[in-house]
Amino acid sequence: MSASSGAGSPEMVWELQEKAARALPAEHVEHVGGWWLRHSTSCAWWAGTVLPHVDAEPEELARRVVGAERFYAGHGTAARFQISPRACPESLDTHLAERGYRRESPMSMQVAATTQVLEQAPRDSLRVRLDEEPTRAWFEVWNAVHGHADGDRRTEWNMLDRVQQPSAYVGAMLGGDVVAVGRAVADEGWAGVFGMATLPHARGQRAGRSALAALAEWAAAHDADRLYLQVECDNIPALRLYEGAGFGEVFRYHYRIAG
Repeated sequence: MSASSGAGSPEMVWELQEKAARALPAEHVEHVGGWWLRHSTSCAWWAGTVLPHVDAEPEELARRVVGAERFYAGHGTAARFQISPRACPESLDTHLAERGYRRESPMSMQVAATTQVLEQAPRDSLRVRLDEEPTRAWFEVWNAVHGHADGDRRTEWNMLDRVQQPSAYVGAMLGGDVVAVGRAVADEGWAGVFGMATLPHARGQRAGRSALAALAEWAAAHDADRLYLQVECDNIPALRLYEGAGFGEVFRYHYRIAG
């Protein structure tokens, strides 16, 4: 089976997004009629969104949306929905728009065969180190690129601690310093790639490609013959990196945020 078999089908969308949800585990999850209601204090707000992966008739859909809003109100935050065409109720996006929800953060889900990523690895890769848990050096690079200066870093550590699937944390090195990081989570034949980050001074020096290749090698050793990742549609440097490594888009999705 190729990495793109069933590309964009509802089944693939459900499978990959639920794998991603397990790799970014929220603190609180309720399953209501096939919908995942997730809340987390992590600065990764997308880990605290609704996965509405089961269809519903209009009246039931309206009830479920109200129920989700109550769930988030109980946690002191606004409701957010992850909207994936073909994988969520057809009328949900319109229904939320009519309730005043903003459309934000268009995303691309991309996949690749693990072997293809390995074949595209740079011949002169940087030295890397792999760990089963995040090191302080790994986290410092990730936080420098993706974190919030005024955030509580413990929430991110706690989120990573909740991951139950086999995981790898890679750091690409320049000299003796970690300059690029990423992590992978293996889950039933797939490995998700998350947390890719390269320090500004190391960009253009194969750091990201070296980290990605190391994660692909780890995935192959853990019987994951396919890789997936999620990337912002307007993140041109990341899109180029992943295209060069052999990834291709299988579907797009976006978010609806109350208020």
